[in-house]
Amino acid sequence: MPLAFESLSHGTVAFGFFNIESDMLLLDRCFFFADDFCDLVVAMAESGQAPTVHLPAYVFDDPCDIGDLMGAIHGMRYTGFIGAVYRRFPFPEKPSGFRQNPEGWRTRAVMAELIAGRARRAALRIAVSPEPAEVAFGDYRFDRTGFQALLDYVWRGGYPRWRDGVRPACVLEMTAAARASSGILFKGLSLY
Repeated sequence: MPLAFESLSHGTVAFGFFNIESDMLLLDRCFFFADDFCDLVVAMAESGQAPTVHLPAYVFDDPCDIGDLMGAIHGMRYTGFIGAVYRRFPFPEKPSGFRQNPEGWRTRAVMAELIAGRARRAALRIAVSPEPAEVAFGDYRFDRTGFQALLDYVWRGGYPRWRDGVRPACVLEMTAAARASSGILFKGLSLY
């Protein structure tokens, strides 16, 4: 379930997983896969500088094309991309089944097929500014605290957390690199 996070550029924005059977993340109108996000964080952490890299993403120009998450979760309104995802991967009937699947990467081809034609492909420019410590995902800017909150969300498996406490390899690699980094964005980071 996406949660609200504070950005420097857009105020409060939604970020997170939106279906437990997928490892796709959303950031407001931008959608990308968790392994691409984690690889990006590894590159940022290992560079020790302020690299500019790109994150493969899908961007919705019209928010109506995204769909109604709560309507889809409750099985009442299957509109847009999110409706198509929930038709394919419905919300679990039992609350105990509501856990983020650490093998969500297995649905990547299906998710790419469902989003194709609904959103435009984009390479989000990721830029790090050391002073003040900020990172930009396209037009979305976060300070160090905000960025670390995004990392913590992915580490935890968002809400509802990773199924059986098992994290995907990409998340473990991201965490190891982030913990070892001397980069300004990673200063004071605690992912435990």
